[in-house]
Amino acid sequence: MHPLSQQFRRQARHCLPGSPLYATLLAAMADDLDAGGVTAAVMHRYRDDPPTSVPPLRLMGALHRMVLERRAPELALHYPSVGGMAPVREAWPAAERLLAQRAADLAHLAGRPVQTNDVGRCAALVGVLLVIASRTGLPIRLLDIGASAGLNLNVDRYAYAVDNRVLGHPDSQLRLKSPWRNYPRADLARPLDIVERAGCDPLPIDPGTAAGRLTLTSYIWADWIERLERLRAALRIAVDHPTTVDRSHAAPWLAHRLGWPRPGTVTVVWHSVVWQYINAAERADIDALFIAAGARATGSAPLAVVGMENVGEPDARSRFEVTLTSWPGGTRELLATAAGHGIPTTWTNGPAKPTPYQT
Repeated sequence: MHPLSQQFRRQARHCLPGSPLYATLLAAMADDLDAGGVTAAVMHRYRDDPPTSVPPLRLMGALHRMVLERRAPELALHYPSVGGMAPVREAWPAAERLLAQRAADLAHLAGRPVQTNDVGRCAALVGVLLVIASRTGLPIRLLDIGASAGLNLNVDRYAYAVDNRVLGHPDSQLRLKSPWRNYPRADLARPLDIVERAGCDPLPIDPGTAAGRLTLTSYIWADWIERLERLRAALRIAVDHPTTVDRSHAAPWLAHRLGWPRPGTVTVVWHSVVWQYINAAERADIDALFIAAGARATGSAPLAVVGMENVGEPDARSRFEVTLTSWPGGTRELLATAAGHGIPTTWTNGPAKPTPYQT
């Protein structure tokens, strides 16, 4: 058995029901890996990569990028992202031929980290921001680590159709439909007041460039049209509302941003599906920074850390927990669970049960 084949099989299962195309291709690639076929040749240098680096999605992103660049016309016939309508069941032979013909190019592209920056995750973020605003009554200073292109920093510039009301920016080009199950324990009528927004990423993407838009689109599953449309709407909004994403790892960036309290605002640090990409040493540094900054927090300058992270194996079907840790006090609450791409976000029933923050 090839070291990566089980990762490919798990990811194939995880792609359903959203992407039958990717489920079919990944399952075929898993068999091809075990048979020592073209997939094994392309992924040879990555055979020992851990699940946290999601090799299957890196390869799928490489294939999609070639389709988007019009370098894979046969495979494009099966990719709805470019208008392809050929049967899913016939996609693997086309993909297999592309893997054989463009092995070196695909091996190089498969080394790039996955950067989805899925704005569907704003369904979770906007709800927690409403909770924080209701509790503190303060304007928000929003910081995003692993921000990619910074699209989630425009969270208040999107619309959220919840039953018979629209939250956020009602005239936004991006509308997230039915983003929630249940409701967060918050004042939903309160408008969000975000007075500062910034992010960091080791490899930030500029959504204002053709290259940046190509990279972001390549990691969206090619037959999940709703997600593609959400991304394209968010990219249009980003033209008028660009955000700042610094090229930096999270720990040194946070050391500067959390170095002193900001009276009159609540500082919110947001991270979504990023923890798995940060090594243990840096995670420990980040936790230490949170604790130190939390010790400096006051009622007029509180700190909140909001996370949406996978609590199981990153490429298996598991739940994503939406948590809020608040200072002063350093208590952690589970507020919701969410699908990996954010929608739906299911808010917990009844009062949250705070627990002490633990690293």
